[in-house]
Amino acid sequence: MSNQPYRIPVARPVLDEREAEAARRVILSGWVTQGPEVAAFEREFAAFVGAPHACAVSNCTTALHLALKAIGIGLDDEVITVSHSFIATANAVRYCGAIPVFVDIEADGYNIDVGLIEAAITRRTRAILCVHQLGMPCDLARIVEIGQSHGIPVIEDAACATGSEILWEGNWEKIGKPHGDIACFSFHPRKVVTTGDGGMLTTRNPEYDEKFRLWRQHGMSVPDTVRHGSSQVIYETYPEIGYNYRMTDVQAAIGRVQLERLPGIVARRREIALDYARRLAGIEGVAAPREPDWAQSNWQSYCVRLLGAGQRATMQALLDRGISTRRGIMNAHLEGAYLDRGCSVLGSDLARSEAAQNSSIILPLSVQMSEADLAYIAGTLGEVLSRRGRAAA
Repeated sequence: MSNQPYRIPVARPVLDEREAEAARRVILSGWVTQGPEVAAFEREFAAFVGAPHACAVSNCTTALHLALKAIGIGLDDEVITVSHSFIATANAVRYCGAIPVFVDIEADGYNIDVGLIEAAITRRTRAILCVHQLGMPCDLARIVEIGQSHGIPVIEDAACATGSEILWEGNWEKIGKPHGDIACFSFHPRKVVTTGDGGMLTTRNPEYDEKFRLWRQHGMSVPDTVRHGSSQVIYETYPEIGYNYRMTDVQAAIGRVQLERLPGIVARRREIALDYARRLAGIEGVAAPREPDWAQSNWQSYCVRLLGAGQRATMQALLDRGISTRRGIMNAHLEGAYLDRGCSVLGSDLARSEAAQNSSIILPLSVQMSEADLAYIAGTLGEVLSRRGRAAA
């Protein structure tokens, strides 16, 4: 192994004394569970994306579960989605007892191939769960049109897409403004906004929002904040089975600071993505990701295709030189949990999904990266691919 001049991580959250002070303020307040900070974060997030309602939860997986439950997904219902996503997408469908119907991704990207959706619709189809993979918006306008024409709700797995935008009827609008029925976000440390962990649901439907708020807190009829603030004794009831899916006030206080930073974070990430595209353009054996003219990605991750070079060997060669990478997006249908075909249905051939998993790698991208970092990563990747190309010849 060569001596590493430094280690470049694949991702790095943007956190400093502002988030630390926000957490400290809440800790010293004495109220650290779901409370006024969560409510403020919800209002501010709703205003940022342009949604009438936003409900904070413990993570995006729980958000997906509540979204599917709210639209009535149940035993043996079918939900059209992609296998080419983090396994939480498919797992949330299974939590409801439903069956994920996997269709392939587009030929030139990592999002669902909209042209395959209608062929996968059956009499048991109850939802379309699309994913804005790696922060790149999927073709939501066409998906919503298909959903409306068949009377099928559309849920957006927007785990990676906080701050991404889509051109909608001539206007740039944030992912999370209700284009489909419900959008679900993640605040994991590898996401553009982080609260350590956490999630958010946005919707235009007040009944859905009411259900989210009931279910996230054990189905409790009276929130803690109301009970503790009342001058009268209140006994809560539990009219429905619920879950412990709450976000804490400590997390929400951090999220509020992160939300203030978000425009600057996204702008810098977009600059880095452009720089990557320029630097990689002259390197043989690698294809940079493409942004459609109707999408503006937050570039949560920068995923490139290797054209012939081995994925693992390339990643190891980069790691040996101090550059961390990650394998391209996984495929749920190849994992042990989904090998039993009673757990999923193949709605199309998944050759493109499998090829993407096996031939793509995620390069480092963080706001803290310097021009020297970018030059080193691109130069080293070019050197590694050139050596492997010469060895193959």
